[in-house]
Amino acid sequence: MPSLFGSNPSSSDPANDTVPSPSSSCSSSSSPDIWNYFFIPILLCLTKELSLAKAQTSTGLLLPNQRGDGSADDSLISFSSCANADPKLYYRPVIGILSHPGDGASGRLNNDTNASYIAASYVKFVEAAGARVIPLIYNEPEEILFQKLELVNGVLFTGGWSKYGLYYDIAKKIFKKVIEKNDRGDHFPLYAICLGFELLTMIVSEDKNILEPFSASNQASSLQFVENVNIEGTVFQRFPPNLLQKLGTDCLVMQNHRCGISPEKLQNTPNLSRFFKILTTSTDKNNKVYVSTAQAHGYPVTAFQWHPEKNAFEWGLSMIPHSDDAIEVTQHVANFFIREARRSLNRPAAQKVLDSLIYNYSPTYCGKAGKGFDEVYIFTLRQARI
Repeated sequence: MPSLFGSNPSSSDPANDTVPSPSSSCSSSSSPDIWNYFFIPILLCLTKELSLAKAQTSTGLLLPNQRGDGSADDSLISFSSCANADPKLYYRPVIGILSHPGDGASGRLNNDTNASYIAASYVKFVEAAGARVIPLIYNEPEEILFQKLELVNGVLFTGGWSKYGLYYDIAKKIFKKVIEKNDRGDHFPLYAICLGFELLTMIVSEDKNILEPFSASNQASSLQFVENVNIEGTVFQRFPPNLLQKLGTDCLVMQNHRCGISPEKLQNTPNLSRFFKILTTSTDKNNKVYVSTAQAHGYPVTAFQWHPEKNAFEWGLSMIPHSDDAIEVTQHVANFFIREARRSLNRPAAQKVLDSLIYNYSPTYCGKAGKGFDEVYIFTLRQARI
């Protein structure tokens, strides 16, 4: 028999005779073969090692108690091994979302002229990243609205259509408060989505006629990063490299707008170019290029002409992308927003937060129409502000 260590003694050596077959062993009157005792433990050991190697090859990762090398002892694992929370961060962040005029369904749900709404997808978007929501009802008494603003750690401006009147005025005042909070040292983020971006463009430029027409309704698109743009410290910073690449080649974001601003007009408008840096552009159905993502210089303000919330939480428009990659885009964008909000210095009174949360309202399902939003929160005031 060949040696385990590679030598090949002569077959005439009696010590290297083959192990007798079962039939010959039964008929033999000699003592039990010592080779059986020698090989069986070795074979068992080799089988175990091969199984372990196969598991490591197929999974690439084993839990400590699966390695079989004594590197972990479950009895030694305790809560004391958990890292301490960063005391500079606030782990109960709250986001204020500004409501929009109407019921979100062209009057089908509520035709009260005092009504306003927040699409539930924005609420879910915030919740998915680990925060709660307080509705900032645009036409409630101003003192109440700004009391609520003191209970939050960031603000979100939603999509919609209203660009003038009270809604514009309130958005402008909230934006001014956001800037003031940051100037005083509180890291207080603002996300402005679709209409929200358009409002910021008008507010910052101090020109209500600055927006340009684009044809990008119900359109999935890619995002083209500006050449040599630095994404460190932006919403795209923690995107995996392969997802960043796919953003430029695949239609992973949802556009649904008729207005916007071209990169040339933004760069040639001093107020805008001083405040914003362009991160990405996109192209509408007529191949016109517009700014699709912008970040403020020196402020945690990010503006999206596209809708990061729709991929995961809206189903009423046919072109909304719902692929794995598209959902991952939504999650990364939400995570960045709430990661920024945790840096806020605001520590609101718990009971005041509970009294103001959107959980005090019930969403209305409006998705049966097969268009528009799936769910909305509707707010109706007894007396509208003038």
